[in-house]
Amino acid sequence: MQPSIRQLKAFVAIADLGSFVEASERLHLSQPALSIAIRKLEQAVGGVLFNRSPRGVQLTPEGRVFLPTARRLIGDWEEALGDLGELFNKQRGKVTLAALPTLAAGFLPAVLADYRRRHPNIAISVHDVLANQVDDLVSDQRADIGFSVRPSGSEATRFEPLIDDHFVAVCPVGHPLLAHDEVSWESLLRYPIIAVSRLSSTRQAIEEVLQTLGSEMDLMCEVSQIGTAGRMVAAGLGVSALPSLSFRQISSEGIGWRPLTGPRMPRTLGIITPTRTPLSAAASAMLERVREHAARLQADRFE
Repeated sequence: MQPSIRQLKAFVAIADLGSFVEASERLHLSQPALSIAIRKLEQAVGGVLFNRSPRGVQLTPEGRVFLPTARRLIGDWEEALGDLGELFNKQRGKVTLAALPTLAAGFLPAVLADYRRRHPNIAISVHDVLANQVDDLVSDQRADIGFSVRPSGSEATRFEPLIDDHFVAVCPVGHPLLAHDEVSWESLLRYPIIAVSRLSSTRQAIEEVLQTLGSEMDLMCEVSQIGTAGRMVAAGLGVSALPSLSFRQISSEGIGWRPLTGPRMPRTLGIITPTRTPLSAAASAMLERVREHAARLQADRFE
């Protein structure tokens, strides 16, 4: 039988006060209950810890040796409970997120600012990576939550739709396409295209549109970063099709945009969480903020 924390506290109180009566008052225990606790502790450690005499209660030599250990065990226990309480109360901890660059730059900043105001002592780490890497990071428990397109056939994660993003035609200021309220894909494809990498989910979605239309793009240049595509468009090198949420990655100077139609292809972006492990209190609080901001963004779009 292992000693309990209650028994250790009883032992330390009696050692400090030299009296069962005073120790019982400090611990709010009856004297019989205190005596039982010490008897069980002595049984657990295999020997007598106190000498009882008319002059009071004194530690045995073994009791004196054990006293510092008992104090340390109580301290460790209280510290552990305090640490755990802080984690549950979101007073400290860490949340690691993995997100598509579009979401990392276009959606998460406002969420993280709100979360930081509410939980200033929680450390936050964000990986802005490609879609397959988002799912891998969550599956491998290297990220608590992911934000991406729906992963294909992953049993280790679940997907919760969050917001629908739409493609827009991005053109240099003064371009004839900007004279229209909307631009068709067919019209956009008449011009040289600045495209993002084939590895990106944005490019893969565009390829699906092209397949639906039976069309090809006049590829002027392929780049890795959406921000780079925006600056090349501003320089007059071509036009581009980009997600509307990506505009926080792009300087608006020198460019304009119009919704892309014919077809209008929404791209569902959502939350990726692990199926096998529960989220920490800090990560669960992050999800609350994410859902709240996503609902507000969707409402703003329909006003």
